[in-house]
Amino acid sequence: MSMEFGWWAQDADGSKFQVRATLVGQRLTWTRKQGHHQPWEPYGPPTDEDWAQLFEAADKRLPRRLLSPKQLAAIKRLRPG
Repeated sequence: MSMEFGWWAQDADGSKFQVRATLVGQRLTWTRKQGHHQPWEPYGPPTDEDWAQLFEAADKRLPRRLLSPKQLAAIKRLRPG
C-alpha cells in the first residue's frame, strides 16, 4: 500500500512549490510541482526541513492508525546520515 505526504515549501527565490513524498513498500520517492497545471518532477535531494516536515506528518497519522508503526520505521530508516 502506498502512502503520500504533501506540503508547500519555498525556494531561495521566494517562489512556492508543492512537495510530495510517496512511500511504497520500502521505497520513498520525492517529487515537486511548481504550479497547478505543471507536471510532477523529481525532487531532491530533500533538505533537513523536508525530512522534518515528513516526520511531523507521519507522526500525526500514526495515532489515528492511518500509518502503521512498520511504515514509520521504514521512513526513519530511509533517511540518510
